[in-house]
Amino acid sequence: MIVGVVGKPNVGKSTFFAAATLKDVPIADYPFTTIRPNVGVAHLVTQCVCRELGVADAPRNSTCVNGTRLIPVKLVDVAGLVEGASQGKGLGNQFLDDLRQADALIHVVDASGSTDMEGRKVPAGTHDPAGDIEMVEREFDLWMFGILKKDWEKATRSLEQSGGKIVEHLSERLSGLSVTYADVEEVVLRLRLRTEKPSQWTDDQIMQFVVETRRLTKPSLLAANKADLPTSGAYIDGLRKTGREVVPCASEAELLLRRAAEHGLVDYFPGEGGFTVRAGAKLSAAQADALKMVEARVMKAYGGTGVQDAINRAFFDLLKAVVVYPVEDETKLTDKEGRVLPDAFVMRGGSTALDLARTVHSELAETFLYAVDARTGKRLASDHVLRNRDVVKIVSSGKRG
Repeated sequence: MIVGVVGKPNVGKSTFFAAATLKDVPIADYPFTTIRPNVGVAHLVTQCVCRELGVADAPRNSTCVNGTRLIPVKLVDVAGLVEGASQGKGLGNQFLDDLRQADALIHVVDASGSTDMEGRKVPAGTHDPAGDIEMVEREFDLWMFGILKKDWEKATRSLEQSGGKIVEHLSERLSGLSVTYADVEEVVLRLRLRTEKPSQWTDDQIMQFVVETRRLTKPSLLAANKADLPTSGAYIDGLRKTGREVVPCASEAELLLRRAAEHGLVDYFPGEGGFTVRAGAKLSAAQADALKMVEARVMKAYGGTGVQDAINRAFFDLLKAVVVYPVEDETKLTDKEGRVLPDAFVMRGGSTALDLARTVHSELAETFLYAVDARTGKRLASDHVLRNRDVVKIVSSGKRG
């Protein structure tokens, strides 16, 4: 699964991305700092099953720190979107194209109201970010609408004459956006669109289809960035009243803490609501003042910087992700080399035992016989839906079984 970090220019997307991944990316106070998409690895932070099962794990594809598992996940930071992007303005076409494979979106907004619609600096508190959210979503919808409207009349008439299915046509047209047949079918049924006469769909109906498809296949949350600035509180309250999922964020504070921890100046674990300066740490006056500001304006005000919380919510809340631990010996919870709980896989909600086999290795899926719940010893069929924190053995007829 891939989560995209989106928003208009100059709202702190690249700072959010750098803080989440500790990857060096261009960061500056002007629009379009990001020209090409930045791809990096962040981590989900979740409780490991090792303590529950009373074992000392030996992670391979992830890390376990005092019973907390850090599991690598993929983030993509794309160029900022401006009004008119669907028509090619700014870096719009590139922005939208870079989002094709994203499964969910973290929409970073400037909660301080200090940047206008195009990302130019304005006095703090003078621009309501609610308009930016509508703009970004509208441009994405217009872009998808344009994809569907191309040759719409000709294509739909041909379908009606040949007895073709509009659901199949739409899913093929949108397959590059990770939209499936089941997604299209669900939206068409929800909107009660006439599948036998798609040529009679109005532009409003097509746009309704686009909006609902985007909401289903690209769910999003709001990272209300710059939450530590004095003008942010009222705007954050306003965003929450819209019914959207809002996470107050202070990306610069998170980046500061992660860099300080990296250099041994503080003890800080991503997502925690506090930090401690290490004994003997040699801080400059500027560093000490910055940490005091983080403590007062971020930790005490919000209980954390929000960056890790946004990542976790994107996967666990939006995508209903589950963390599953595959093992080869269900009694010892080990792989072939004797490593205990070596791997933790993040699976999309609704994934099955067969999906896990496919994730571990394609051959396991091809020769799948059944799975075993390591906790109960119960056999699981290929269509068994996985639950969060499952520990599973895959049994196959192949060499890897």
